[in-house]
Amino acid sequence: MTDIQLDSIDRKIIGVLQNDGRTSNADLAENINLSASACHRRVQRLHSTGIIKNYVALLNSRLVGLPTTVFVEITLSGQADEVLDAFERQVQLIPDVLECHLMSGSADYLLKVVAKDTDDFARIHRKYLARLPGVAQMHSSFSLRSVSNTTALPI
Repeated sequence: MTDIQLDSIDRKIIGVLQNDGRTSNADLAENINLSASACHRRVQRLHSTGIIKNYVALLNSRLVGLPTTVFVEITLSGQADEVLDAFERQVQLIPDVLECHLMSGSADYLLKVVAKDTDDFARIHRKYLARLPGVAQMHSSFSLRSVSNTTALPI
């Protein structure tokens, strides 16, 4: 993928939308001192180039009954493409896994999992994680408190 050049106006648009994706085009244009039509064209370009991937509602995990976050380090039995591919296909089917990252270092993958409590995590572990293909080792760490959490990229 080639780097797409962002000017200061693009960065302002992205900054506003990262903090409030529901901002109307009129408010966005006013906020960055641009006409509504020019602002709309720029936002459309940011969408068409893939810089803006999507708009989502970010939920409060505690208020929806999923206050427990667990980070799971997984080491696979091998590094062959078919082992990695099989693992990645299956992990994407687990609804409780919010993120899955291929890692360097001691673990092959790092998963971010949400659960109701430790009993619910035990269920997730038995039903899904323990059945993932190619897993040699698994280490789970429970988050005690989130100190910093954002989805905004520092552009």
